[in-house]
Amino acid sequence: MSIEVFNITKRFGAFTALDNVSLHVPSGELVALLGPSGSGKTTLLRVIAGLESPDKGTVLFDGGDITEQHVRQRQVGFVFQHYALFKHMSVFKNIAFGLRVRTRATRPSARDIEQRVMRLLKLVQLDKFANRYPSQLSGGQRQRVALARALAVEPRVLLLDEPFGALDAKVRVELRRWLRRLHEEIHVTSVFVTHDQEEAMEVADRIVVMSNGRIEQVGAPEDVYHHPANPFVYNFLGNVNLFHARVVNGRPEITGSGPGLGVDSKTRAHDRAEALVYVRPHMMDIDAIPRGDISVRARVKHVNAAGPLVKVELTAPENDDIHVELPQERYRSLRLKQGDDVFVIPRDMRLFVNAG
Repeated sequence: MSIEVFNITKRFGAFTALDNVSLHVPSGELVALLGPSGSGKTTLLRVIAGLESPDKGTVLFDGGDITEQHVRQRQVGFVFQHYALFKHMSVFKNIAFGLRVRTRATRPSARDIEQRVMRLLKLVQLDKFANRYPSQLSGGQRQRVALARALAVEPRVLLLDEPFGALDAKVRVELRRWLRRLHEEIHVTSVFVTHDQEEAMEVADRIVVMSNGRIEQVGAPEDVYHHPANPFVYNFLGNVNLFHARVVNGRPEITGSGPGLGVDSKTRAHDRAEALVYVRPHMMDIDAIPRGDISVRARVKHVNAAGPLVKVELTAPENDDIHVELPQERYRSLRLKQGDDVFVIPRDMRLFVNAG
């Protein structure tokens, strides 16, 4: 079941939540809507579900226009952040609820309902918990019950609104890996909302990065991470160092660095144009002497040597704080300590030149 939205606009009073948004989700794909609070991702999910009506635009399922259809007619499974389970019902009854409230003409038999629910309980690895109540389950288990309940009605598409947002970090990691494996088994077209970049990278087939009611970039996780379309995407997807530069004779010069780096052939820059240079912490090195095209003078402010990567915070006279992540072996060879004067060397960077 493919999902398409065309030119969707949604306003709440003077606030524009979605601004002429278009998106295509191919059948069987697991797509993440990723962005900060207020970016429009949950509103877009609710428009797809039929929980919100767009002011303008069209929603299609498998090419059929469902824009005016009520949520009940769309046959979507919706999983909320806070489970929304019935506290007075057992796990079994919670999952069976959507089937039992159907009209007599469409309701499966009691035996069919029992078989379907037990099959789903096994699928979400909770077949031994059928008679327990939500209060007797952990947060991760309750979320799996909510997912099984959404799947019980055999939805055409599955929509998840920050499904792991209420869980602690360790459980989140376990559940998102489980969701990835589950999707590979059931292949229901799925869209989930998250503001967690790592979660989107690990779970989704494609990521839709949103900001201020618009889509900034759509692509596979490795594409949006390694080839961001603009500074917002680069800055949002993980930790990043930002250096201000100015183009001089076709080369951006970072204040406090060496002669500058040549502008690649895809970048057009006027002389004296201002530029932004982005570098991820793990793509930077530290040395006692300058080397390469760009070497920024800095002083070691703090060292956190716990973990596989050593996190080094530095200060530079004419730049913001710089964050570098070094392998343990490299850190030991440098013998870094607080107060050392060093040079920071970017190994890989992304340059954005201001249009003006």
